[in-house]
Amino acid sequence: MTVDVVALALAGAWLVAALVAAVVDSPRLPAAVVAVPGALVLAAVGVVGWGQAWDTVREIAPTAGFLVVILLLSDLADREGLFGWSAAVTARRAGRSPQGLLVRVVALSAVVTAVLSLDATVVLLTPVVLATAARMRVPARPHAYAAGHLSNSASLLMPVSNLTNLLAFAATGLTFLHFTALMAAPWVVAVLVEYAVLRWLFRADLRVPVGEPVHEVPPTPVLALAVVGATVAGFGVASLVDVSPAWPALAGVLVLAVRQLVTRRTRPAELLVAANLPFALFVLGLAVVVLGLQVNGLEDLLGAVLPTGDGLLALLGVAAVAAVVANLLNNLPATLALLPAAAAVGGTPTLLAVLIGVNVGPNLTYVGSLANLLWRRVFAATGEPSPSAVRFSLVGVATVPLTVVLATAALWAALQV
Repeated sequence: MTVDVVALALAGAWLVAALVAAVVDSPRLPAAVVAVPGALVLAAVGVVGWGQAWDTVREIAPTAGFLVVILLLSDLADREGLFGWSAAVTARRAGRSPQGLLVRVVALSAVVTAVLSLDATVVLLTPVVLATAARMRVPARPHAYAAGHLSNSASLLMPVSNLTNLLAFAATGLTFLHFTALMAAPWVVAVLVEYAVLRWLFRADLRVPVGEPVHEVPPTPVLALAVVGATVAGFGVASLVDVSPAWPALAGVLVLAVRQLVTRRTRPAELLVAANLPFALFVLGLAVVVLGLQVNGLEDLLGAVLPTGDGLLALLGVAAVAAVVANLLNNLPATLALLPAAAAVGGTPTLLAVLIGVNVGPNLTYVGSLANLLWRRVFAATGEPSPSAVRFSLVGVATVPLTVVLATAALWAALQV
C-alpha cells in the first residue's frame, strides 16, 4: 500500500474546510468557494493529476446536473402547494390520534424522500410537519424526528432518492427498475424499523391528546400530483430505453415552470435560487478533493478494510464500515471514497450494501450527512429549539444499528431471489 502522508494531509485539510463551510452555510462564504479552489490547488501542486481531476468532473457532472433538476422539481411542486396539501391530508386522516399522525408522517416522509429526494423532505416537508404539529397542539419531536430520519434511511429506494444513490448507480451496472426492485425490501424494512423505534422512544409524547384536529384541507394540487406521478413513471420508462432519468425530470420541471412563469407565480431569479447551482459546484469540487485522498492511499486502505463476497456477514461488514466512514467524513465524501474500493472488492452487492451504510448510518450524528445539518437549521428557522448533538445521537443509537442490520439482511435476501 502506497501512502503519501503529505498529500493525504493536504487533501484531508481541504476536505475538512469544505465540510465546515457546508455546515456553516454562510452566504459570504459558500461551500463551493472552498471546494472548487481546493480542487484547483490540489491539481496544481500535483496531489491529483489535471487529467484525473478533469475525468472525475466529467464523471460526476451528469449526477450534479440531475441534482439541480430534482431540486427545481421539488421547489416547483412546493409552490403548487403539494407539500402543504399532503401534510393537511395526513393530519385530517390522523384525526385525534397522535400515533396515527406519526405513522402517516413516516409514510409521507418515506414517499417524498423516495420520489423527490431527501432534500425535499428536509427543506420543504419538515417545516410543514412542524407547523402541522403546532397547529394540532401536539409535541413536535416524534414527527420532526420521523421526517429527519426518513430523509436519510428512506432514500434507499430509487437512484433519484439520494445523491449517494446517483453516484453509485452507474457503478452498479443495474437498470433503474432493477436497482429499485433490489432496494425495495431494504427500503420497506428501514421505514418500518424507524417507525417502530421512534414510536417506542417517544411513547410519552404520543400520549398527549390532539388539541385541535385538522378538518380543512386546501384544494388538491392536481397538476403537481400529475407531473410528479408522470415523472416517476418516466424514470422507469427511461431506464428501459437506456435514457438518463434527468430527461423525464426536466420535462416535469418545464411543465410546472412554464405554468408558474406565465401566471407570474414565480420569477426566473427564484428558479435560479431553487436550482442551487453553488451546491452542484460544491459537489464537483468535493469529488476532486476526495480523489486526492483516494489516489494517495485512502482507496487502498478502504479496499483492505472492506469485506469481500456477497454473503450476509460480508454485506453486514460492508454496511457497518460505510456507516462508520459516513459519520467520520460525512456521507457524501464517504460515498465518493468508498465506491471505487467497493466496486473492486465485491461488485454490485457490495455497492448496494455501501448505500445502506451511507444512507442509514448518518442518522447517528449531525455530521453524518448534510441533510442532518439542514434539518437542524429548519428548527432554528421555525423557532423550535433544535435537539442537542447528544440527544440526536442518542436517538440515532436506538435506530441506526438495528436498521442497518435488518435492511442489509433484507438486501441479502433480495439478492438471493
